[in-house]
Amino acid sequence: MWNTRNIAELQGLNFRDRMAVIRRATDMLEQPKKLVLNLLKLAVLIPPFMAIARAQTVGEGVMWGLSLIIIYPLLTRPVTFSLIKPNLRKARHALNL
Repeated sequence: MWNTRNIAELQGLNFRDRMAVIRRATDMLEQPKKLVLNLLKLAVLIPPFMAIARAQTVGEGVMWGLSLIIIYPLLTRPVTFSLIKPNLRKARHALNL
């Protein structure tokens, strides 16, 4: 579930509208769920940044940076979508889409 086109509640919307609904649904999350989501994102971000800081060569740092760019969305998007799924219908209705 990495693509927003596969989410039933977002069917028929263009990319900009899908992103607006996702943003609104994320804003509607309860505080404990937001905390869990943000802690997960930090847990994914910290190790690669530490590796970049400790890289011996520029190439090694670039490799860690590129891997972060690839891995971060692969790990965080499915979790984000699963946490906001109950709020998507309300968010779409609130935005009149």
